[in-house]
Amino acid sequence: MIDAGKRLPVSADRSGIRLDLYVCQSCEELSRSLVQKLINDGHVLINGELGKPSRKVKAGDVILVNVPPPEPSPVLVPENLALDIIHEDRHVLVVNKPAGLTVYPAPGHPRHTLMNAILAHCPEITSIESSVRPGVVHRLDKDTSGVMVIAKNKAAQLNLAAQIKGRRVLKKYLVLVRGSPSPGQGAVEAPIGRHPKDRKRMAVVEGGRPSRTLYEVTRRFNGYSEVEAMLQTGRTHQIRVHFSHKGWPVVGDAVYGVRVPWLGRQFVHALTLGLRLPGSGKYLEFQAELPEDLKQALETVSRL
Repeated sequence: MIDAGKRLPVSADRSGIRLDLYVCQSCEELSRSLVQKLINDGHVLINGELGKPSRKVKAGDVILVNVPPPEPSPVLVPENLALDIIHEDRHVLVVNKPAGLTVYPAPGHPRHTLMNAILAHCPEITSIESSVRPGVVHRLDKDTSGVMVIAKNKAAQLNLAAQIKGRRVLKKYLVLVRGSPSPGQGAVEAPIGRHPKDRKRMAVVEGGRPSRTLYEVTRRFNGYSEVEAMLQTGRTHQIRVHFSHKGWPVVGDAVYGVRVPWLGRQFVHALTLGLRLPGSGKYLEFQAELPEDLKQALETVSRL
């Protein structure tokens, strides 16, 4: 690997090349995909600023490439953590994930995740693949509660992944936003990609991935609205980004929304998950009751 902090001045004869291609040509040991990830994660600066992979370099630019040391891969180990099981059969496990629980281990957070609990409950799940996310076909943010499905074997995983890719899975969320969405029912259609200045955040950006969220206002309060949202695409932080973009920030969301003293996390709950069960093909919808902290938040906002 190249040394961290390598400087790459741009000469006149190479002006006009895409940033990711320029770095690849200058550092042959780095793959194009790795370079793009480094840029998106903020490890490549151009004249001291963050850039996009597609940005064209020009003579006199100075590019600084920093390759962070690889972090050790987490190992999935079983842990006897409580699971709120909604449905289980030979092929799938449907659970109600509580807020505050990460779905699978990651560097810096190797234990106490949903997958650690699931491995203790279903040790056979590791036969799907040797990773920290066997059977995972979709995920919820750490501070989002609600329904999730986990595949228990490879055939079920492929079946569920195909349903999600074909947009045949119903994913309905209950969200509390500040503001009064108008019209009361409709769709937010806006491309989502990495924020141009903060690579840890997502944003509506030109050239982002097509993203679509259906919504319907179910209750209006004094300055707030309860909204049912249905995802038609599955982009990172999609509901939170789309609603923020429309001027309806999600209550309790410290990144894209609005903080309030009466709720300590984002008001996003995966209310309903509808799918065809692998094996039988029967369509079922699973629901997760609204947790107590969100019930209390609704009571609070109704009294404002």
